[in-house]
Amino acid sequence: MSSNDDVIILGHGSGGSLTNRLIKDVFQGAFENPILNELLDAAVLDIDGGKLAFTTDSFVVDPIFFPGGDIGKIAVCGTVNDLAVSGAEPLYLSAGFIIEEGLLISDLKKIVQSMRKAAQAAGVHIVTGDTKVVGRGSADKVFINTAGIGVIPAGRSLSPRHMQPGDVIIVSGTMGDHGLTILAQREGLSFSTPVESDCTPLNRITKAILKAGGESVRCMR
Repeated sequence: MSSNDDVIILGHGSGGSLTNRLIKDVFQGAFENPILNELLDAAVLDIDGGKLAFTTDSFVVDPIFFPGGDIGKIAVCGTVNDLAVSGAEPLYLSAGFIIEEGLLISDLKKIVQSMRKAAQAAGVHIVTGDTKVVGRGSADKVFINTAGIGVIPAGRSLSPRHMQPGDVIIVSGTMGDHGLTILAQREGLSFSTPVESDCTPLNRITKAILKAGGESVRCMR
């Protein structure tokens, strides 16, 4: 019988300890370099005296439509927010689609329009992309990958390395709204108080925070 050390299980994609171990044991060792080893939400790249933030994320949400959003909206917001919490001003995104045969074109159009609206809200442009179609059962409706590039203003540096004992932790809203919404939709759960995903682009908020807080803001996640 195979153990968790021999095969990939769903827990490896949960973002917890199994994900961390997979990154360190498989990917980080193979691709090791000083930029990757920082393990930030976005890679910080020094280019011609300036700094760029570069990030990528893949989205495999079930269900693809949920209260407060859909897989398209979260694909844009997730990547924009990874750039924003790295101190960058997001500029450009790519979008790659793996589409299962049989997906309704009307559903795909809804997803794409949702991405357009989220990109407009964030002030970014989707400038390149790719589309692949796979056979029925080879994917779950649609998977989306987005990558993003943003500019980090001169003198700005956000990192967990800068955190100090006694620092104040500020949370941007109630925690768990999105995850609970997805769980409720997937499992058919209902609550006396309706739950709705809070996925939204945060770059305008982080920009205001960084303008007000300056160097006293040490890290965002």
